[in-house]
Amino acid sequence: MTLQTRIHASRRSPTILIAGGAGFIGSHLCDALLQRGSTVICLDNLFTGSIDNIRPLLNHPNFRFIEHDVRDPIEIENGIDRIYSLACPASPRHYQKDPIGTMKTCVVGTMNILELARWKGARILQASTSEVYGDPEVHPQPESYLGNVNPIGPRACYDEGKRAAETLMFDYHRMHGVEIKVARIFNTYGPRMLENDGRVVSNFIVQALRGEPITIYGAGTQTRSFCFVDDLVRGLQLLMESPRSIMGPCNLGNPHEVTIEAIAREVLAYTESTSPLRFEALPKDDPKRRKPVIDAAAGALGWRPRVALKDGLRATIAYFALRIAGDSPTMLPALAAHGKPVLRGTA
Repeated sequence: MTLQTRIHASRRSPTILIAGGAGFIGSHLCDALLQRGSTVICLDNLFTGSIDNIRPLLNHPNFRFIEHDVRDPIEIENGIDRIYSLACPASPRHYQKDPIGTMKTCVVGTMNILELARWKGARILQASTSEVYGDPEVHPQPESYLGNVNPIGPRACYDEGKRAAETLMFDYHRMHGVEIKVARIFNTYGPRMLENDGRVVSNFIVQALRGEPITIYGAGTQTRSFCFVDDLVRGLQLLMESPRSIMGPCNLGNPHEVTIEAIAREVLAYTESTSPLRFEALPKDDPKRRKPVIDAAAGALGWRPRVALKDGLRATIAYFALRIAGDSPTMLPALAAHGKPVLRGTA
């Protein structure tokens, strides 16, 4: 299927296509770019994205939503200046549900988006992932590290798919002169995460608010580095608008490393939940340690995370508390005592 659409964009504002724009990160990016005066085209098949994430934007004069799967060819009549390629399920629960479909999204979808960028002469940013490092033998992980990925394991559809997407980006640059940027995104959290995506922060918060056992896989000693979504969105924009010579890959993540058990206990404290901890077997190929080296982002982009983990967690807890208030109304007064959630900026 070929998609054809006409977008009535202002000539004075850049037109930006966000593939995966109705998802967790993509919808925040839509918000930020509209506030900067851009015309935004949001493309999403709603597999893990949601209309609810972009509902406030649907009547905005500079915003258009197109329901479309990037695995199908994309044809848009208007000019496009920038493309953010974010279209792919990012949690193991979702990308393992249809591993072949995930690989096709990473490879065929990326090729379709690159062909669109080539046709329009647009600059394109690929949302890659820290999963390209696999279960790393180098810690912390710099961009020069080539990774330790199991190509035949249950996570390979995503890990290897994203590695292939990076390959395609650089080959299109070398062969066709496409302007590219590659961001390697580390664990990101914040409002609009899915309740059922199986990721650490959303899992812990929802379980705590519902009074259910907090599920920890492994001993809880494995580490992650959690970046609040507003910090990540700011980094993506800085990378996109950086000089042409800065292509990446560029790590974007918070270098503050914390154990999984410590995160669980912080969530319990902030929600004042009495949920017990429940330890289960660690999934195959689950990384033991994860922490980005962000020297490249700090030096070339002037980017560092600003939102402290405690503030980001409280904002995320407040979001989920409102979503599931009908299930756990007794949790809301406890949250109110901790003050207002952190405000989100666009710069």
